[in-house]
Amino acid sequence: MSATIPRRVRDAHRKSQRGAEESPWVRRILIGLCAAFLLLFLCLPLINVFVQAFSKGVSAYFSSLTHPDTLAAMRLTLTVALITVPLNVIFGLAAAWCVAKFEFRGKALLTTLIDLPFSVSPVVAGLIYVVLFGLQGYLGPWLQDRELQIIFAVPGIVLATLFVTFPFVARELIPVMQATGTEQEQAAMTLGASGWKTFWHVTLPSVKWGLLYGIILCNARTMGEFGAVSVVSGHITGKTDTLPLRVEKLYNEYQAAAAFGVASLLALLALVTLVIKTYLEWKQHAQLAEAQSAPEDSLSDPSNTRA
Repeated sequence: MSATIPRRVRDAHRKSQRGAEESPWVRRILIGLCAAFLLLFLCLPLINVFVQAFSKGVSAYFSSLTHPDTLAAMRLTLTVALITVPLNVIFGLAAAWCVAKFEFRGKALLTTLIDLPFSVSPVVAGLIYVVLFGLQGYLGPWLQDRELQIIFAVPGIVLATLFVTFPFVARELIPVMQATGTEQEQAAMTLGASGWKTFWHVTLPSVKWGLLYGIILCNARTMGEFGAVSVVSGHITGKTDTLPLRVEKLYNEYQAAAAFGVASLLALLALVTLVIKTYLEWKQHAQLAEAQSAPEDSLSDPSNTRA
């Protein structure tokens, strides 16, 4: 077949292929720059966290982690995550379903509002809730008369964290739902499936990987949020300090080893998040490759062909 192709066409094709490939020295420079950047701005600071955490010995490290105020910060951080992440999952599924599956007025506005926390500073988000629910805020006197406290309490921390983190699940699900389309749902409903069964057995399995990515990222951001929580928490030791606030307080009190010890927990959380995300991506690619190879295997199997 190649003999019928003119030689000039073949030469031009080879030159275009060579032109599309970068020379080896360019690849080495780019790879070296990326490796140096990661080493300088990611790996070395992360290693330094653990070095500083163990600078006064293993016993001092574990004593800083078992301090009552640190344990209280851990409990509060876990409590906020257990409240925030499920609410974000519900909102993310609903918002992604509306944006990807329906056409309606205000769809562009809804998409813009979902992205709003990405463009607003977390400190500004915290100040918004102080203006609304603080003692001098719009709803402050009404809440005080009913003995309801939001600012400088757990509800304010949850609200501020929700504002900062609610785009993560939705933003992971929207492109996945748009890519899958509506044909599967329409086919299931044509065959008599209810809306709930269609969602549970058709839609949810098709977007499970995007949902898991969103949950992992949302949980990591929830536990590591500082700016918005710092504004609404009041920094009450043992009551409204989360792990990031506990790190700041210990460092400001010149307890550097204890501060880095608590920070190492957040660093371990980031590493675990990265490992889980990498595993899920590998699992998704493996299932996709298996699904693509299945039709080829069935066609090449002589038992599946008619004589």
